[in-house]
Parts: sequence; structure tokens; C-alpha cells
Amino acid sequence: MKDLFDLTGKVALVTGASRGIGESIARLLAQYGAHVIVSSRKIDGCEAVASSIRDNGGQATAMACHVGDMLQITDTFESIKSDFGKLDILVNNAAANPFFGHILDTDLGAYNKTVDVNIRGYFFMSIEAGKMMKEQGGGVILNTASVNGISPGDMQGIYSITKAAVISMTKSFAKECGPLNIRVNALLPGLTDTKFASALTTNEAILKKALKVIPLGRVADPDEMAGTVLYLVSDASSYTTGTTVVVDGGMLA
Repeated sequence: MKDLFDLTGKVALVTGASRGIGESIARLLAQYGAHVIVSSRKIDGCEAVASSIRDNGGQATAMACHVGDMLQITDTFESIKSDFGKLDILVNNAAANPFFGHILDTDLGAYNKTVDVNIRGYFFMSIEAGKMMKEQGGGVILNTASVNGISPGDMQGIYSITKAAVISMTKSFAKECGPLNIRVNALLPGLTDTKFASALTTNEAILKKALKVIPLGRVADPDEMAGTVLYLVSDASSYTTGTTVVVDGGMLA
């Protein structure tokens, strides 16, 4: 019987993969046979994860890319074309959240940085990947959005707005790329124990308030997000596109 989760022979690009949820995703996809391109802004962090994957018997390559920089996006896909000749899976996971405070205090710099990475970056990464996938007859794109895209986080205005845009982007790409055999879905993590979320998880008052509305009563581990991604990028979800899967310990319920 075929293993629906087997990714042997697949090439997967995971952004924001030097730590946190992205690192967990990269490690799990490699565990299931994919050659993972570990990507984030700094090559050292990427190489540390890629090297660890290889040491554990997996296949991985480090590739630095700041998705807020259009030139770096172009260069990354040129490298993927020359090094691998294809891309089967794109996981848009890199994100920016430079501002934590009242929405009225958001300045243009914080706005631009958040939008450039979370919207423009995801959009053009998806376009470049989609063009490759179109040529090769199909592929899968997975966007890491957030529960904040459905219910905005307090003091996280522009970040929440960009994550709502990612949910809409997921559906738009899914509708237009479905006929090309390209599936596009989104993961919506709840509160997860990462450096990225440390402004929330290390603030005792905020954390206490958050845990009150999470039925499971705890913060997620990054590894608890990776299994959903494995499902969404594998043949186990072959008829699933344009959807969002919430992994939040029951918070939105």
C-alpha cells in the first residue's frame, strides 16, 4: 500500500526555517524523504539546520533568502532552477512582526517591513514557485498564516492585517492555480513557543490572559505545527486546496 505521506524525490523550499515552526517543518519533511532547502535571512542559521538534517540521514541544502527583498527572491529561484531543476513544495513561513503596541502608534517603517515580508514576500515567492510548478505539471504551496488573521491579536494590528491577507491570498492562488494542478493551503497556528512569539510568551500577564481562552491550557510546541504541514503538502491531502487549517489548541472555538 502506498504511503500517502511519503515525500521521497520531492524538493521542498521552507522559508524562515532556521528556527521555530519553520525549522520543525523542514526537519519533518526531510524525515519523510524530501530534499529540503532550508532558507532564512542568514546563511549560518540555515546551514546549522541543514547540517543537522544531513547528520540524521536526511537531505538538505542551505540557501539564504530575505523574502522582503525582491532581488533575493529572484536569485533564490534562479539557484533552485540551476541546482535542482524543479520545486515540488513551497512553504512560505518567514514572517515579520516588528511592532507590538497600539495600532494608532504604528509607524511607516514597521508597516512597510511587515507588509513587505508577510504580503509581498509570500505573493512573489508563490508566483515564482507557481511558474516552476506550472512548467513541471503541478506542485504544492503552503502558507503559514495565523489565528490572528481571523481574530486580530491585541497590540498586533498590522501583523494581524497581513495574516488576514495571507488567508485571502491562499484562496486566490488556489482558485487560479487549481487547473494547473497546483494546490495552495494555509496553516493557522495559535500561540506557539518560539522566539518570534516571545513578546507574548515571556510576558506573564499576557500569557496568563491567553491561556484562559485556550481549552488545551498551554502554548504549542513548534513540532505540533509540522504534522499538519506534512499532511497538506503530501498526497494525503490530494483533494484539499484553498483551505485553512487552524492549529490553536481550541482558542478560536
